[in-house]
Amino acid sequence: MVTCDVTRSGRPETGLDDDDNPPAQPGASMSDLSRLLPDEPLPQRISRILAWAAGAIVLVGCSFLITIDVITRFLFKRGMVESFEISGYALAACIGLGLAFTVTSKANIRVDILLGALPGKARIVCDIIASLALALVAVALAWFAWGTLAQSWALNAKSVSQLQTPMVLPQGIWCVGLVWFACMAVLIPIQAIARLIAHDRAGFDALIGSLRVTEEIEQSGVENPAAGAESRS
Repeated sequence: MVTCDVTRSGRPETGLDDDDNPPAQPGASMSDLSRLLPDEPLPQRISRILAWAAGAIVLVGCSFLITIDVITRFLFKRGMVESFEISGYALAACIGLGLAFTVTSKANIRVDILLGALPGKARIVCDIIASLALALVAVALAWFAWGTLAQSWALNAKSVSQLQTPMVLPQGIWCVGLVWFACMAVLIPIQAIARLIAHDRAGFDALIGSLRVTEEIEQSGVENPAAGAESRS
């Protein structure tokens, strides 16, 4: 049988002193905020904020419009908003706004099966070639996106739906994201090469080096079992 003694104050006696139950740390909320908005250079901070805006467009804007459309179709047998069309514009916009953050966080997909078997200098060359190739693609995307936006502006192009949406609105947001993506894709390898010249190999790897398994675990937010075992020991 399990018994529980009660003190005069009405609290159950657990056998532990008050010092054994430390109060909540006031800096816990600050640490959570620092994880969401870490101390980083301004270009990386702008990329993170644009990625947040992209997520808000999809999670809040699109879901709200689709919910209204579903409710009105159920009640009035017709949709009140063109949620399908607006969701398409929002999807294109959020893709453009989020691309720069994939560069700064190294979240883009890289096939590096053989990279780990290469010597250090060969790895550096492969990382530089991969980052320059990404920069070339990003600049090409931004160039053609700007041409598309300029053409829509000159022709006063509108959508063929009932909304008659001016195409410069969604294309403008999309183009801003792609232009910033191109800027970051060009800036990051320049910074990496500068750190390599300064003999800062760790800084080079932090910018464009391939992610190690432990780095991927930390980036996903999952606690590293090896690190946890070391801290307990």
